Amino acid sequence: MEGQGLPDGVQLLLPAAHAVLPSTFERHAFKEGILNTRSTHGLIILPRASPFVASHPSFLKVLGPAPSVKVLATGEAGFAHEAGVWVDKTEEVWFTSNLRKDPTSAEVSVDISKLHVPSGRVTNVTIGLVKRGNGACPYGDYILFCEQGGGPGQPSSLVAVNPLDPLDALVVLNNFHGRAFNSLNDVIVLPPPLTRVHNQQSPTPGAKVASSGPTCHGPLPGSTIWFTDPPYGFEQGFRDSCQLPPQVYVFEPRSGAVRVVADGFEHPNGIAFSPDSSTCYITDTSHIHGSGHLDPTLQSTIYAYDVIWPLEHELDAGVAGPSLRNRRIFAFADSGVPDGNKHGTLIGRM
Repeated sequence: MEGQGLPDGVQLLLPAAHAVLPSTFERHAFKEGILNTRSTHGLIILPRASPFVASHPSFLKVLGPAPSVKVLATGEAGFAHEAGVWVDKTEEVWFTSNLRKDPTSAEVSVDISKLHVPSGRVTNVTIGLVKRGNGACPYGDYILFCEQGGGPGQPSSLVAVNPLDPLDALVVLNNFHGRAFNSLNDVIVLPPPLTRVHNQQSPTPGAKVASSGPTCHGPLPGSTIWFTDPPYGFEQGFRDSCQLPPQVYVFEPRSGAVRVVADGFEHPNGIAFSPDSSTCYITDTSHIHGSGHLDPTLQSTIYAYDVIWPLEHELDAGVAGPSLRNRRIFAFADSGVPDGNKHGTLIGRM
């Protein structure tokens, strides 16, 4: 459906346009969307040459009068896969690639790269503690990476990396009470409510596993680290059998305490918070198995939770930290999977 007065590059496709389709129709559940739905006579809905498709008029306000897509860098397939962390001091975006397999040794690795936005220059970065990185987020002056781990002696861990020379790194967490994580996938830092900031003590700069390493200038005191732990590493053949269920955790850097905050997932993946920190969004990408097998009957879903903070006068409130309640479905992705997810602080949208 084409609307009147739409900006160039935008197609308005209201749900009523495909509420009833011809009795014979098909599309690929993972690789295609509603615009690719076919009947015996070809495409049912004629697409415009548009990078943006709006299913509700409110999305037009988000796009603005002249939306566009700009390619900042190109590379071989999968070179820009996860993370995407902006470093203001250097005007760079740091990101990770998809899995790379050495044709000779069959060893699996992940590239870390940084894009200097003003020049468009992409540079590969070598961080010894992050050989199979995935998701990442800002961590004070550092970048906090999910290291998925490898074989024996290569545990999955959270690693803080200095984006400035000498690119020093620090392991923040690498176990759950002596049990190895599966393959940490995505991470985000949740600051404390503003009313508590003045009562917080200075944060502990990482776990003692790296006590001889550099000092990490972490986030706001009282912040907590939230991360997901799916079984993708085992399914993709570079991790040993899982020692924990697929779960979501919160880590308190000051005390070193780590807790499970959400379960009931098969492949917990992306994690984000609303701008006011009252809602947590977690994705389950079970539609795609680590082997590459696709099952359209499994989850491709974003779940929402209420974030509940303990009262300050409660016993050990500083250690207990926030919890999640009231799980509900926020959205189901009708095409592909909602891998990483971010919440825009400027536009208030997922």
